[in-house]
Amino acid sequence: MENKPITLNYFFGMNCYLIKTEAGCFLIDTGIKKKRAQLEQELVEAGCSPGDLKLIIITHGHIDHVGNAAYLRDKYGAKIAMHGGDSAMVDSGDMFIDTRGGIVIGLVGTFMKILGLSDYERFTPDIVLEDGQDLSPHGLDAAVIHTPGHSEGSICIHTAEGDLFCGDLFNNTNKPEKASIIQDPEKLDASVEKIRASEYKTVYPGHGEPFRMEQLAE
Repeated sequence: MENKPITLNYFFGMNCYLIKTEAGCFLIDTGIKKKRAQLEQELVEAGCSPGDLKLIIITHGHIDHVGNAAYLRDKYGAKIAMHGGDSAMVDSGDMFIDTRGGIVIGLVGTFMKILGLSDYERFTPDIVLEDGQDLSPHGLDAAVIHTPGHSEGSICIHTAEGDLFCGDLFNNTNKPEKASIIQDPEKLDASVEKIRASEYKTVYPGHGEPFRMEQLAE
């Protein structure tokens, strides 16, 4: 299993991860629409052509993670997989359809619109993922961990090799820490403890550099 991080920078950095296996390619998250050309070029350079991409896995429904999902599905023939907790976001094209995050998420929404980052193609997931779901039938030796808090449908992907792709449950822009944008604080803390209870080699966040779990602050 080969993991290629793809960092897309546009006012802030966002990571996608291309995993290559004998069964084909798997893309975790897709970045914003404005960085589509860079993402496609990264896929080309990695040797991922239409027909090679088997699955697009979305860690949560925020626009910086889903902005190219529908486009890539159409071009590459890959299915989109995500948790149903965030399906309303991508069905409506509005990542702020659930406003339980209060003023912070409201301000983020305004900021995204000002920067022209709120535009992307709506879609309905082909595969609705659940906690504990085995992805090996799709060709990826990994499992889904439902980790709500940042959003209701946030998930992590745990590979058989011991790596954790955590979406925005954690970030490492300054130091490894839990999400700063929170929809439900109690659920986020429970998700963090759920992850801490297991052992992982390397954590790959949606924002910032990979880190070891022991580097995560209490």
